[in-house]
Amino acid sequence: MKVLVVGANGQIGRHLVDFIQDSGKQARAMIRKEEQASYFIDKDAETAVVDLERSVEEIAEAAKGVDAVVFTAGSGPHTGKDKTILVDLDGAIKTMEAAEMAGVKRFVLVSSFDTRRETWLDAPEGFKPYAAAKYYADVWLKSSDLDYTLVHPGGLTNDQGTGKVEAASEVERGKIPREDVARVIINCLEEESTIGKEFQVVSGDQPIEDAVKSV
Repeated sequence: MKVLVVGANGQIGRHLVDFIQDSGKQARAMIRKEEQASYFIDKDAETAVVDLERSVEEIAEAAKGVDAVVFTAGSGPHTGKDKTILVDLDGAIKTMEAAEMAGVKRFVLVSSFDTRRETWLDAPEGFKPYAAAKYYADVWLKSSDLDYTLVHPGGLTNDQGTGKVEAASEVERGKIPREDVARVIINCLEEESTIGKEFQVVSGDQPIEDAVKSV
């Protein structure tokens, strides 16, 4: 299996590329700048230099020949509302369109925890554009013809992964190491029963492989 990782230079993305390569699959890391490539070349991963703010056609070119696309990109906490819309919303939707254009059916989207509209209507003003972007990207994916899995991780940490999570359509809000999110993603790619599924995931007591199979 060859997997295009969009947002590969992010922390979840780097973990995911490592796990893909270690599992005998092939990662293609989509990155914004050529100078980001060395990390992935050292891992024997392929690279594609494409800015998410560019055209659908350019993203589709990066997706040619892969079996799955994982979108784990994000504008980051220090950017403004404009970047949130351009990356977390438009970038995600363009990647979905690009996957369809390239003939790639399998798509895993890393969203944010519990993006239902009613959960963020009363949120702080600064958070609302981010939440709205995630919500509408989720809606778009679920209305597409892609074989999707929609992952909603809890609060992200840089702690070492435990390999154990709680995953279900509804879970109590909690935290999860980015490393464990990446492990959840690769297990989703390997588990066809997750196609068409959407779930929340936080740290817990169940081994990731078992948790993913149970969603």
